[in-house]
Amino acid sequence: MFHGIKESRGDKLFLACNYLYVFLAFLIVFYPLVYMISASISDPKAVASGEMWLWPKGITLEGYKMVFKNTNIWIGYENTIIYTVVGTAINLFVTLPAAYALSRRDFVGRNFFMGMFMVTMFFSGGLIPTYLLVKELGMMNSMWAIVLPSAASIWNIIVSRTFFQSSIPKELQEAAQIDGCSNMRLFFRIILPLSLPIIAVMALFYGVGNWNSYFSALIYLNEAGKYPLQLVLRQILVLQEMGAQGGGAIDISSATAMNSKAEIAALVKYAVIIVATIPVIVIYPFLQRYFVQGVMIGSVKG
Repeated sequence: MFHGIKESRGDKLFLACNYLYVFLAFLIVFYPLVYMISASISDPKAVASGEMWLWPKGITLEGYKMVFKNTNIWIGYENTIIYTVVGTAINLFVTLPAAYALSRRDFVGRNFFMGMFMVTMFFSGGLIPTYLLVKELGMMNSMWAIVLPSAASIWNIIVSRTFFQSSIPKELQEAAQIDGCSNMRLFFRIILPLSLPIIAVMALFYGVGNWNSYFSALIYLNEAGKYPLQLVLRQILVLQEMGAQGGGAIDISSATAMNSKAEIAALVKYAVIIVATIPVIVIYPFLQRYFVQGVMIGSVKG
């Protein structure tokens, strides 16, 4: 009868250290999330005084009411969704074909192109040349200034290329070509349906990056109506403002329970963070299975 392998003292110590590490990592991630949620629905006096350190104190929804009444928040939400969807589609359209082409051994000059791509990981023209290029192309103050300059990440191309090399059998491609399948049809009809894990990983990487991006908008956009949500959030966090112009300004007098504008700004700040984070938190569990699978496969045979 098989009784299993007896663990040595070193194995038990290693296992205990692993559990301790995982528990500490859980606390590091769990506490800030719970704190932000609690702070967004707590009395700002309790938050400012340190009385609220984990669970809510003096529950109030004034912060969320002010956020949902603010038109700048909803305009930023709409802009961010558009930038994220369009930007991620462009990212995948550029990254996946480039990675697949570089994974093909019969692609003449693939080492040269891969070398040129990798140079850009270490050297770039800098902010001023990029700004001048965007300006000369007439993309200033438009969505294209946000999504096109970051159309591809070389690191993501390398990860995708590794996935194609390690997961797509060469014999499958050869059999399709013998049957008269063109390269374009091979890619869209055979390769992509077999590459859902890496597509999900790239969509998640690019999607989260586009959702959280604000620096490009800060540089290239000069109309508040085109600001993404993260730029609106930055104004609240850094400048402690909430819709400085137009109908989006908050009516502070309606918040009778608050003692000062600073307390209102602090309450709204946490509420906006939660509102801005919810979409990513909601989408991630549906992509987690593909995410883990794609990263693990793409990390082998590099």
